[in-house]
Amino acid sequence: MPFEVNNYLLIDNDSEFSRQFTEHYFAQPHRPSTLVVAGANTRQLVKLMFDELIKDYCYCDFSNEISVSELASYLHEHHDIAGVLFNETDYLLADDKQRFIFNSLHSVRFLIKEAEDGYLFEPVADIAQNNHLSCQTEIAETPQDLDALCEKLNN
Repeated sequence: MPFEVNNYLLIDNDSEFSRQFTEHYFAQPHRPSTLVVAGANTRQLVKLMFDELIKDYCYCDFSNEISVSELASYLHEHHDIAGVLFNETDYLLADDKQRFIFNSLHSVRFLIKEAEDGYLFEPVADIAQNNHLSCQTEIAETPQDLDALCEKLNN
């Protein structure tokens, strides 16, 4: 059975790869996209959304923890992300700080590798981190009552 890319977050570090990947899965008019893409090239992301190759996009500077934390909050509040997809080359070339951020986004993470007949998906072997950068936990939720949050965190 082929890998289902429904409701995943695709990290856009390589715009050409992201375009080819989304076209491969969602270029057919009868198959609406369920991907959310995050990256720094908003012009490219808007084009992907305009072409209906992605469901939503979010600007994110993955070298800035505040930007990643804002991404996590946005995803937690507006999307039910099943996991995160990384271009294998981008993930393997990342330094330790960048990998920590990548491994914090979600507990379910896959590396995407181009193959002759499509794409191969391999689970990320590194341990997932559960922290303020994670989009699947309540940590990412922005509460309305900040006093209650402060009390909860201090206990």
